[in-house]
Formats: sequence, C-alpha cells, structure tokens
Amino acid sequence: METSFPQFNQTLKLGKVEIAPEVIEVIAGLAASEIDGVAFMSGGFVGGIVERLGRKNLAKGVRVELGEERTAVDVSIVVEYGVRIPSVAMAVQENVKTAIQNMTGLDVIEVNVHVVSVQIKPEVQANNEEKRVK
Repeated sequence: METSFPQFNQTLKLGKVEIAPEVIEVIAGLAASEIDGVAFMSGGFVGGIVERLGRKNLAKGVRVELGEERTAVDVSIVVEYGVRIPSVAMAVQENVKTAIQNMTGLDVIEVNVHVVSVQIKPEVQANNEEKRVK
C-alpha cells in the first residue's frame, strides 16, 4: 500500500522511535477484522495473488496516509449478508481508530470504510436458487 510519508518518527529521551506505515496497516487490518459482520478484508487483485501464493497479508484492504503525528486510514471490507452495514462500518471506524491510537500514540484524523461487496452464505445462496427453480 502506498503512503504519503515514509514513516512516523518521534524523538524520545533515549533516541528515536520510527513506526513504518506497514505496521499501521497491519494494526488497522486486524482491528477491522475483529468486528462482527466483517466477512473479510478486500485487497483487490494484488492482495489476492499474495494470498494464493500462501502468504497471509494482514494489511490487506488497508491504505494509510501517515504524517508526523497524525494518520488517515482507508479500509476496504466485505460484509456478511444480512448485517446492518452502517453499524458495521461505524464499529470498524471506532475499533481501527482506538487500536491505532492505543498502540502508536498517533492521532487518527479519519477512518474511511469502503464496503466493496457482500458475502452471501452458502445456505442462503442455495435457498435462493431453490426458490428460483420452483
């Protein structure tokens, strides 16, 4: 994922702390995945290739813009069929913001949630197909 700035830097008494954008992406991806109703993260074509090669991409579906002390995050998710999408999206926003702020100390100025698809459970899909046949 591309970022606007190379990394988060903070100078402390004992030295410098640098947090790479990829770390923020992993934190955001895991926090979003924890929410009920999120079927999975959507990483697009490249993310799909990486997973097919056997490597789990924990930052899949996340893009971070990282500044000196603030960050903005875009999260792309697939929701489960039947959930209330605005509620799931708000829960994702809150969980991602809280996780990043607690773990890094960065001020999260926005978390944009992009719902890119709905996952239909196999039993629901089979039931719908059965109704069409009748």
